[in-house]
Formats: sequence, structure tokens, C-alpha cells
Amino acid sequence: MAKRSSARRGRSRKRRSGAQPSAGEAKASAGQQPRRARRQRTSAPRARGTGSFSEQLAPLGERPQAPWHPLPLAELLILVGMVATVIGFVREQHSGGSGRLVLAAGIGAVAIGTIEFTLREHLSGYRPHTTLLSFLPTALFHSAVAIALLTLGAPVEVCVVAPLVLDVPVFVFFFRLLRARFFEARHRRQLESGR
Repeated sequence: MAKRSSARRGRSRKRRSGAQPSAGEAKASAGQQPRRARRQRTSAPRARGTGSFSEQLAPLGERPQAPWHPLPLAELLILVGMVATVIGFVREQHSGGSGRLVLAAGIGAVAIGTIEFTLREHLSGYRPHTTLLSFLPTALFHSAVAIALLTLGAPVEVCVVAPLVLDVPVFVFFFRLLRARFFEARHRRQLESGR
């Protein structure tokens, strides 16, 4: 019995010293790899232009400052507009028509504040707002065509459907234009930051 156990021990020692490690032993030794080496491998800088599309559109550098900095005019307009919108809506519900002017002024203030900072961020290459900024001239064009058709005496159905047909090419035109403008500004910003 003692001879068998000593023979087994001798065989297992020979296997360990001379044979290739098994798959389980290889996994265990790979798991022992130092953490620092793993971190260096994963945090190695990527080659330029290999990032995903969302990484390319992430905010880059410092947010562009408004000409009236340090006064947060756009943020104040949005805040005041939101308060005025709520007040106008409540008045409209309870008074029956006396809150329309306040409601319109509130919506206008929110729109002006939002357009100002989105346009500033987009045109400086900081963050893209292509869809929102393309929608605005499309909505203005739609309204102008609908009002023109209405004044010419076209039926209401035509005033609704006809501008929709024209909206698609207008939106695509502004989308491409604003997208190209953003990537030009983004490229300038990357050159300035040395990326």
C-alpha cells in the first residue's frame, strides 16, 4: 500500500516537471496575470478615428462661452419661460382665456434660450444638435407654406398635407448643411486641443 502511494507521488512529480500544463492550469496561470499589465492593455490610447460614432460626437473640451459670459442668459430665459408657461397654462385653465399671452411668452422664452445654447454648442463643434436645429427651419417653412395656401383659399386638407410633402427635402437639406458645419468646427476644435 505504501509502495503504491509513493509510486503515484513520483508519477505526479514527473508530470508536473516535464509535461505541458493542462487547460485548467493554463487558465489559472492566466488569471494570475498582474492587474497593472491588464490596466495598461485596456487603457492604451486608441488610434485616431477608430472610436465609435457616439464617442466621436461626445462633448469635446470646454463648453463654449456666450458673449455675455458670466451672465447665464440662456439658462435664465429657459427658467423664466418655464415659470411663465406654467402660470399661463394655469390661468388658461381657470380663467378661460386670460393666460394665452403669458403662455405664448413663456414658450417663446424657452425656445429662444434653448436655440441660443444649442446653436452655440453646435457651431463651435462642442456637441451636435443637428436634428433639433434642422427641425426649426423646417417647421418655419411648413408654417409659411400652410399660411400661404390658406390665404390663397386652398382646402384645409391641402394646407396640412402639401407642406408635409415639402418638409422632407427641406429637413434633409438643413440636416446635411448643419452636419457638415458641425464636423468642420469639431475638426478645428480637435486641432486646437491637440487631439
